[in-house]
Amino acid sequence: MEKRGEKRRSICTADELHRVSVSNSDWKLALWRYLPSPEAPVRNHPLLLLSGVATNAIGYDLSPESSFARYMSAQGFDTWTLEVRGAGLSTLGDRVEEDECLKNFSEIDSAINNDIGESSAAFASEVRQKKRGGSEAITKSEEMRFTVRFKEIFKSMSERLAGFLNRDSLDEGKDSAFVSQIKDLNRRLRAIIEGQQSFPAQLSELQDRFAATLEEFQKQYELIVKCDWDFDHYLEEDIPAAMEYIKAQCQPRDGKLLAIGHSMGGILLYAKLSRCCFDGKDSGLASIVTLASSLDYTPSRSSLKLLLPLAKPTQALNIPVIPVGPLMATAYPLASYPPYVLSWLNSQISAQDMMDQKLFEKLVLNNFGTVPSKLLLQLRTVFQEGGLRDRSGTFFYKDHIYKSKVPVLAVAGDQDLICPPEAVYETVKLIPEELVTYKVFGEPDGPHYAHYDLVGGRLAADQLYPCITEFLIYHDMD
Repeated sequence: MEKRGEKRRSICTADELHRVSVSNSDWKLALWRYLPSPEAPVRNHPLLLLSGVATNAIGYDLSPESSFARYMSAQGFDTWTLEVRGAGLSTLGDRVEEDECLKNFSEIDSAINNDIGESSAAFASEVRQKKRGGSEAITKSEEMRFTVRFKEIFKSMSERLAGFLNRDSLDEGKDSAFVSQIKDLNRRLRAIIEGQQSFPAQLSELQDRFAATLEEFQKQYELIVKCDWDFDHYLEEDIPAAMEYIKAQCQPRDGKLLAIGHSMGGILLYAKLSRCCFDGKDSGLASIVTLASSLDYTPSRSSLKLLLPLAKPTQALNIPVIPVGPLMATAYPLASYPPYVLSWLNSQISAQDMMDQKLFEKLVLNNFGTVPSKLLLQLRTVFQEGGLRDRSGTFFYKDHIYKSKVPVLAVAGDQDLICPPEAVYETVKLIPEELVTYKVFGEPDGPHYAHYDLVGGRLAADQLYPCITEFLIYHDMD
């Protein structure tokens, strides 16, 4: 366990950082612990927070002023955020290997943050100054100049990344499918850009340069070739290991935990309830809160359906991983600054004016990582008849959720394009009415809540978090 003030990774902003070993594997999961406020009432159960797919613990703790985790600890809950295998500070192997692996990823994050985050922040300042000067319109010559600035940012980022990646390589030719994947992604991104007549053509060579850097990325990290896990590994190994560890640390009298899951985190909680009902076991959960989660997305128009056509080629080519983090970092300037080619991506994350720009930038540049294709291929079953299945394809998690006796608060955002309210309700309706509370946040005239506004939106602490704590406190019984 690592505490504040000790030599540890500065990215962890919790009071303590704990390591949890997973049985029958070399994984050590990271648990960020936020100690309960001594001024708050004493609670009976510790609180476990679970994040979404491809994300780490940062989303729950974006800043001291906008921290879901710290809000909960201030209410008296001993709060623990789990980073499952492959996420954030969770590591594979012994401590020497861990430190080197984390050093590499930390340097990559630093390069991205410095070269995109700081440069784009300065860039944004320039745009704001122009607007204060009385000119809202951006001329063609200015647009060209902005493009040159983007070019400089991407060039700097690529050079920094290349410097880190030119270390020991994996075997030549290994994961050639991954290289093909990056090239295909690059072609698709170029097609999008070329389809925008107002977008200058100078970024084309940048796409080639960055694609080449990403091709090198696949040769460097041992984790990539070991990305051999799926949703069921989280459910059957990581979650139980974390729960047992937290119970051993906190000693709740009834041996239970409270839990909150956002996106895939909530899906994991639903799946645990269902599997425990099927197996005739106690889930170890006193109550749960799910944020933008469902076992069945079929009735919704989720934007994730746009990714389904990629599933078959991913499976056929045996592509090992999807580099969500690098892709998000690459897309961020194109989505956030003129000429806003990929601006539609912003609404996938946050509704208009619902998140501070600096926190939005931190979320995009630091909260996402690389995920195994096996995980995404299993999660795609939420769009198939019967909803989410286990890895064998024979167990349907929604089929047994009705047997659960655990109280559930299910929360949806009115403008969540990833998990719309109708998807959330598709699972809610299966739970006994006396055990489930369903809330949709957002008003017709605003404010609105998108996918990540539920954990980091500027109004969440006033409108949403009190609803969650009221529910948890009500069910925080021995």
